[in-house]
Amino acid sequence: MRLLVTGGAGFIGVNFINYMRNTHPDYCIICLDQLTYAGRRESLAPLFGTPDFCFYQADICDRSAVEEIFAREKPDAVVNFAAESHVDRSILDPGIFLKTNILGVGVLMDACLKYGVKRFHQVSTDEVYGDLPLDRPELKFQEHMKLNPSSPYSASKASADLMALSYARTFQLPVTISRCSNNYGPYQFPEKLIPRMILRAMNDQLLPVYGQGLNVRDWVHVLDHCRGIDAILQKGRIGEIYHIGGHCELRNIDLVRLILKSLGKPDELIQYVADRKGHDLRYAMDTQKSEKELGWKPQVSFAKGMEDTIRWYLENQSWWAPLVESDL
Repeated sequence: MRLLVTGGAGFIGVNFINYMRNTHPDYCIICLDQLTYAGRRESLAPLFGTPDFCFYQADICDRSAVEEIFAREKPDAVVNFAAESHVDRSILDPGIFLKTNILGVGVLMDACLKYGVKRFHQVSTDEVYGDLPLDRPELKFQEHMKLNPSSPYSASKASADLMALSYARTFQLPVTISRCSNNYGPYQFPEKLIPRMILRAMNDQLLPVYGQGLNVRDWVHVLDHCRGIDAILQKGRIGEIYHIGGHCELRNIDLVRLILKSLGKPDELIQYVADRKGHDLRYAMDTQKSEKELGWKPQVSFAKGMEDTIRWYLENQSWWAPLVESDL
């Protein structure tokens, strides 16, 4: 198997490449990444110079560069992690999200068609559904639900999903899509909630929490996400959407308090700030389809996953220190 991983130098991409190298040592893995602010070549350093791994720095929107890589490497399958993914940044500057998350996906799929790729897997998000009410805990996102995105980021991801499904129907491109809940784990860029709160708490800085921190998110360890995508590649049906979730719903304020307690820091470091525009209330994933068809279930408990994640940031300052701005 020759597997092209786009966005492979980002948080989930790095973990996915490491997982696939360990699980499928006979695979040849080609990593394509533009190395924007959130992609780090250093995260892949142990793989450079090893057999069956190669790296290309390129923009998925650059059609000629993408086609050159496809022509040279002839991938059997493509897993697309490449995306602008931070909601706050999408509110400030939607344009780059539209370009990368929609047009870039189109370029990749055109290349897949041209070079006969046997599987194109689009990595999506639970945010394409909008949100769920806080007072209806029995409600969860299901694969057949209509898309109702709230932010430019989630709208761009929803658009990419629809493009992928249209390519499957119109051109018979062998597409699968996964929609995942909030990830956490090693190598996550410090702008995201969990690493940001960990690093600020470590430095006795105030931890800004939107509104009253009552928004609920479902958390899944990045390793379980990687297992899920691998299962889709092996067993998933063409043209289908699969959910990957952690079965772990937490209010943001409770998550922040857990981090403070784990680090022995006081709750007085919490600072409530003005709420995000269009802030989604609650995400929750129904993963029955993935469990029944793929035999997948999350394996990393949140308690163990958070313990390992906090330890990783404590022990890997050399990785995150160059990324941290003065205000984290």
